[in-house]
Amino acid sequence: MSLALTSATRLDRRSDRPPVTVVVAGLLVAAIVVVAAVAPAIAPYDPLDQDLLALNQAPSAAHWLGTDHIGRDVLSRLLVGTRTTLLIGVGGAAIASLIGGGIGLVALALGRVADTLVFGAVDLVRALPPILLALLLVVALGAGVGSVAIALGLSFAPFFAYVARAAYRREMAQDYVVAARTFGGGPLHVLGLHVLPNLAGALITQAAIVLPRCIVTESVLSFLGLGSSPDAPTWGRMVADSSRYIEIAPHAILAPVIAIVVLTASLSLIGDDLRHRLDPLRHARGAAGPEPQP
Repeated sequence: MSLALTSATRLDRRSDRPPVTVVVAGLLVAAIVVVAAVAPAIAPYDPLDQDLLALNQAPSAAHWLGTDHIGRDVLSRLLVGTRTTLLIGVGGAAIASLIGGGIGLVALALGRVADTLVFGAVDLVRALPPILLALLLVVALGAGVGSVAIALGLSFAPFFAYVARAAYRREMAQDYVVAARTFGGGPLHVLGLHVLPNLAGALITQAAIVLPRCIVTESVLSFLGLGSSPDAPTWGRMVADSSRYIEIAPHAILAPVIAIVVLTASLSLIGDDLRHRLDPLRHARGAAGPEPQP
């Protein structure tokens, strides 16, 4: 029996270790964040400088990733664009989390009538594809990094509202919440003091899943000419600007496309791993202990 329990414990510890793919994804995301922090200092050229004598040049010693259709250095734009791209993605996910999670939780805490009204409106918003809703909001708000982040946040807010709703109902059935309500705790008091801290894991997991979708959606908006302002060197804007010259300068579009794929794939792997680790059912099964061995 002791040997079986020891083996089960070792197996549980091994299962808690992140897979190699997740570790690699974490290192890639960390490297991208570092690049975003120091990009202006390490960029070899000003990302806005134009050299009309070096249009669509292939990679060389002077320009490691070549130049685009108006002679701007692709590597410099890629490095500096990392910060803006991350800012838009993180900003969109944060706004979606605050608005969607906040409205959903307050509506649930206020009772059935507020729940029905708020989630009826959320259902109407969720009926539209996020990219279409973001497109409409950007048209209404105008171009710019802040406008795009707000549009993305409002577009993905319904996802957080439903995650908050499911987590809220699960937590409200727990004994500690029942005890708090028995001793006179009001709905908002119980929500803020007891329930909300235990919902953080679900909201963080959802944010990790929505973040890459925000980055991809911003790229699509920029490709359609409705994303960030034309002078902002985001990866999506680079794809949009270089798409018309893909036959004569494929390097200019290949660099931002690879960067987008690497970042979004890495964030998706991390989000899936977080969802697995923060799954309350998984922790409940772990707390029950291993099954007895014959």
